[in-house]
Amino acid sequence: MTGTPTPATPAPRVPAERPLAWLAVASTLVAYALIVFGSHVRVTDSGMGCPDWPLCEGNVGPLGDFHAVMEQTHRYIAAVVAVLVVATAVAAVRSRRRPAARRPALFTLAVIVAQIGLGALTVLAGNDAPTVAAHLLAGLALLGGTTVTAVCALVPRAAAPAPRLAPLAWAAITAAGVLFVSGSLVVNAEAEKACASFPLCPSDQPGALVALHLVHRSIAVLAGVVLIAFAVHAARRWATVRGALPIAAALGILVGATAALGIVSALLQAPPAWQDLHLGGAAAVLATSVALASLGWLAGADSAVDVAEPGPAASDQMSTTTST
Repeated sequence: MTGTPTPATPAPRVPAERPLAWLAVASTLVAYALIVFGSHVRVTDSGMGCPDWPLCEGNVGPLGDFHAVMEQTHRYIAAVVAVLVVATAVAAVRSRRRPAARRPALFTLAVIVAQIGLGALTVLAGNDAPTVAAHLLAGLALLGGTTVTAVCALVPRAAAPAPRLAPLAWAAITAAGVLFVSGSLVVNAEAEKACASFPLCPSDQPGALVALHLVHRSIAVLAGVVLIAFAVHAARRWATVRGALPIAAALGILVGATAALGIVSALLQAPPAWQDLHLGGAAAVLATSVALASLGWLAGADSAVDVAEPGPAASDQMSTTTST
């Protein structure tokens, strides 16, 4: 007896609600910009450009000091994200065509509230390591939440049996998140210039910084393998899912491009511009992997029901019955 995979029931082509779709996509794009600009604030040592919160030295702006301008601009972008996330959550709760967008939208709303509080705490604590780490994790959750919400706002959910996604998809999302965090730890420890060679590090550098760099590179190799495997899986197995192939191709390209940016950045001793490009690529890899997994989950792309086929005995019996 063999099993024939039966694809999930295609979702009805229910048109998306434009206000929800536009708000969700805009939230994702601005959240991505927030993370990339936050990287620029960090690599330019502008994190304490404004020693108070929410104003900057008691001013709304404009400011004359470069570091203050960087930090205050970062806060303005965060304020725009907050407004978009709140509006998206309201639209998702009121939506009748895209009910799947409600939970991720409300999750993102909770994250942005926590992120604002952590941002204030980080400044008041003088960029203390625990608060910086918590702020970073909230930023990743924010980007992930807005991405899932955007996909759910654009794509209807199909009826499908569980599991809707293969373990490889969950592993890929986890790998992208761990990779992003490990790279950020390298920057926060100011270890980005400690390994100006590839694939190994010079032996004359401090041991702890070299070890951190090598751990990040090891994670990058493992994460790259998992992410490429996920992209190939989606391209081969989700061919009938609309949009899966281009997103899978984009994920593969982004993984390769981000790895190349990381190598060049290391060889050049990590100039700020290259660090920003590298982190921008890593954030794009995370968002794209989450988008692809969300699309597969909505479509139930990895769901399959084993349908029993008649064996030899059953076939003989059917033949006898037919001849009779």
